[in-house]
Amino acid sequence: MDMEQWKEILQEWKTAQQLREIPIEQYYVAVGLFKRSKSDTILVAGLSGSGKTVLFYQLRDGSAHQGTVTSMDPNEGTFVLHSESSEKVKVCVVDVPGHSRLRPKLDEYLPQAAGLVFVVDALDFLPNCRAAAEYLFEILTKATVVKKKVPVLIVCNKTDKVTAHTKEFIRKQLEKEIDKLRASRTAISAADMSTEYALGVAGETFAFSQCHNKVSVGESSGLTGDISHVEQFIREHVRS
Repeated sequence: MDMEQWKEILQEWKTAQQLREIPIEQYYVAVGLFKRSKSDTILVAGLSGSGKTVLFYQLRDGSAHQGTVTSMDPNEGTFVLHSESSEKVKVCVVDVPGHSRLRPKLDEYLPQAAGLVFVVDALDFLPNCRAAAEYLFEILTKATVVKKKVPVLIVCNKTDKVTAHTKEFIRKQLEKEIDKLRASRTAISAADMSTEYALGVAGETFAFSQCHNKVSVGESSGLTGDISHVEQFIREHVRS
């Protein structure tokens, strides 16, 4: 056996040793990100209880999955939309848990995001308006979202209920709250800013039309299966 062969064997041994030292969690994350190298992922985010998981199952198999347990791990699946009449483009849909401590999981999927669906509970909107606006503000100022200009669809869910707020009302209220957040964050010194990008136009009242990425507003009802706005958004941004 010559010297070159010995070098190859030694290099293979070093590589094997290095792989053994990598925590198994990091290994699976790396493999998962490698598999999702194409921007074909639609992220579903929002506060807990907004109806994200029901929306996920409606997209996947047309069922109103009845479940009230808060998701602790992302629901992830790659499938053809249930409403498609034939085998067309497959999409990877990830339902990210809404609990504040679990939201950092969103960052793992953003590099592969073709779009993000932000779900708002239109029925119980006002008590959660501030919290929803804060989460949305956080998303819209993320470096990945701004640099990649990830399109965002704000979905006003549960609009089948008579007492649900309209999408126009929800849009205006979210813009007002984000405008307040923007003003308060601007007062903080640059060294303390947690976001990398400013939102909106200086000196003007905030509107979603000012965002670096496209932000649109739609309606849905996960329980009745009326999710056409979400499906249209997915078809527009995920192509073969």
